[in-house]
This record gives sequence, C-alpha cells and structure tokens, in this order.
Amino acid sequence: MITLVIRKRIRATPERLFDAWTQPTQLRQWWGPDDAECADAQVDLRVGGQYRIANRFRDGRVVWITGQFEVIEPPHRLEYTWRVEPHTAWERVSVRFERSRGGTDVVVTHERIADERTRDTHEQGWRECLDGLAALASDPLLPV
Repeated sequence: MITLVIRKRIRATPERLFDAWTQPTQLRQWWGPDDAECADAQVDLRVGGQYRIANRFRDGRVVWITGQFEVIEPPHRLEYTWRVEPHTAWERVSVRFERSRGGTDVVVTHERIADERTRDTHEQGWRECLDGLAALASDPLLPV
C-alpha cells in the first residue's frame, strides 16, 4: 500500500480552513480537481458520521467520494475513511491544519492507496483541491 502526503501553506486561520473543509455550503465552493465541480456535499460532522461528495466532470460523469469520520478535533485535525464509489477499496485520509507564520499549513495524508497510478491521480486531485481552498479562504490581511 502507498501513502501520499501533500502540504500547502494557506493565508487563513486553522478555524477558517476547518470550517471550509467541513461545512457543505463552503465545501461545494472549492472542492474538486480542475476538470470537475462539486455537485453535492453531505457532511454529518461527528465521529462515526458519514460524508458524501459528488464530483461532476466536464463530460457529465458524476463520481461520488464517500466515507466515515474517525477523528474530529476542531480546528486542527480530521481523519476519515475514503472510497470512490462503488469500486475502490477503503483508503484513509487525515488532514491537519497547523498554524504557521503567515497562515496555516494544510497537510493531507492519504493512506492505503493500491497502486502508483491511483496515487498520481490523488496527488493531482489534492493539489488542485488545495488550490481551490486557498482561493476561497485566503485572507490578504494576514501578515506574511
């Protein structure tokens, strides 16, 4: 199994980023790779709660990502299972929001990835998602 770690510094507070990650109305504004839009986001933010996120691609195809929250520590940490319905095996994602000079380091660790091709797809998707999160949540008034 393969583990992927992606890190991005965003000019926003951990609280702002945690909310953007966990509130469906905000999630729909930034989630998804560049060639998709977030068509739906359902979040039951409690340990054992489920989430479902729909990516609608330009060709009309809709892909659902689903899972269950395992750890919720606002505003610093989320851990949850991850699966692209209906076919992939269960993977695991942890997200840390670490306060840093000039903002917050968002660290995504995606584990239990089956192969390098899937890892590469996830890496591109996470990088593009984090760019979208930064565009939504960045605060130009934070010191650099």
